[in-house]
Amino acid sequence: QVQLVESGGGLVQPGGSLRLSCAASGSIFSIAAMGWYRQAPGKQRELVASITSRASTNYADSVKGRFTISRDNAKNTVYLQMNSLKPEDTAVYYCNLYDPRPPSNNYWGQGTQVTVSA
Repeated sequence: QVQLVESGGGLVQPGGSLRLSCAASGSIFSIAAMGWYRQAPGKQRELVASITSRASTNYADSVKGRFTISRDNAKNTVYLQMNSLKPEDTAVYYCNLYDPRPPSNNYWGQGTQVTVSA
């Protein structure tokens, strides 16, 4: 069983920065794809950024050039560096781990609140 623990959320002013971290338990982190999703009030959960086991990255258009996803396999941790934050980035951010071994499984963290406000 995999457990994901997110940290790093909080309140930040527009234009500010935050770094989210997600630590994974277990031994499959190095072969897993990782992602950050977010869900704002009244909206569906959406993919923010993802990174494959080979460190290939993908970003939502709304965060390209501002957010950076990275991973440290030695620490079983994935990061989301968020710069130039905007009020519309306000949401609960969730970490996701995709285990590709059949049958494939998705695991989710508990979420961390990010609020961008003056």
